[in-house]
Amino acid sequence: MNTPQRFIYADNAATTPVSSAVLQAMLPYFCEQFGNPSAIYSAGVRAKRAVEQARADIAACLGAQPEEIFFTSGGSESDNWAIKGVARRLAEQGKKHLVTSKFEHHAVLHAMRALEQEGFSITYLQVHENGLVRPEELAAALRPDTALCSVMYANHEIGTIQPIAQLGAICRQRGVLFHTDAVQAVGQVEIDVQEQNIDLLSFTGHKLHGPKGCGGLYIRRGVALQNLIDGGGQEMGRRAGTENTAGIVGLAAAVAAACSNIAAKAEQVSALRNRLIDGLRDLPDVRLNGDLIHRLPGNVNVCFSGIDGEALALMLDLRGICASSGSACTTGSNQPSHVLLALGVPPALARGALRLTLSNQNTQEDVDEILRVLPDIIHQLRSMP
Repeated sequence: MNTPQRFIYADNAATTPVSSAVLQAMLPYFCEQFGNPSAIYSAGVRAKRAVEQARADIAACLGAQPEEIFFTSGGSESDNWAIKGVARRLAEQGKKHLVTSKFEHHAVLHAMRALEQEGFSITYLQVHENGLVRPEELAAALRPDTALCSVMYANHEIGTIQPIAQLGAICRQRGVLFHTDAVQAVGQVEIDVQEQNIDLLSFTGHKLHGPKGCGGLYIRRGVALQNLIDGGGQEMGRRAGTENTAGIVGLAAAVAAACSNIAAKAEQVSALRNRLIDGLRDLPDVRLNGDLIHRLPGNVNVCFSGIDGEALALMLDLRGICASSGSACTTGSNQPSHVLLALGVPPALARGALRLTLSNQNTQEDVDEILRVLPDIIHQLRSMP
């Protein structure tokens, strides 16, 4: 088999390569500045300063205060901490109702299901054909015993951006805490937790050219929630475990880089996205999933009738193109995407999904190559018995 002449990475929603600048920022904290941030001697103090500077840098990017940023192992831990921590704390006040949407990341949905086993009641909001939560439906779902609403900022499969400020305002008016999983959104769109009425926000590093295994949770000052991890007094006594100094430094460097010149980068990547969507729409029996306007700059999600999405992704890989049939967290499952089913996509069609997610490291030539090879692959798959 011939080796592909090109390598095109178009699965940035799954993960991203660590940038050279982020790697350089991290390197000293592996071997030279290796002190434990909890130690009182100078090596520990230097590590502590690096952690606190990272906290301040990330807070500035989100419109938060440094003491409102808490470091975790990534988005899944942050989601679980926010949801379970608030639910279990406010259950003491008789608030045992939670609201979310039907197409959240599994870190949110599985946390909700775990709480259902503890006696909590969950309302799952519709996301409709365009992949958007309607504010009036959230308002109707809230009850006197509602503790928390969790709606993701931007969907991990179809890229639709939710009306976060409106949803947050409704929750604020009704005395309900509002959490958003912003793993896909940080660094892609402008975020201000104060202006957008956000009480808790999850983020991670590896979606924006930072390291895997390091993320964070914004917790608005005054919001009380139970600890998820008990032990030492790290993270202001709220999240135990020796700090991952190198990862935290890399996370902050990645967030700061991603949040600089967001508008210009979004315009560049959106042009590539639109070129790709226009080309895909010329192919037979294809459906674009999700709203075209309220969408992450680099996200393209389509369904092809009569084919298997994972087979399509594997054949693209043979041509040197990395893409996916959906979330990397569910790859290998023979079940159609719960995200697409929530949009009303028929199961048979949902199995033919292809997600292509671009970044500012992609080029017009990348898009043209994808559009060049896809028709032949689709024809091959549809010709198979």
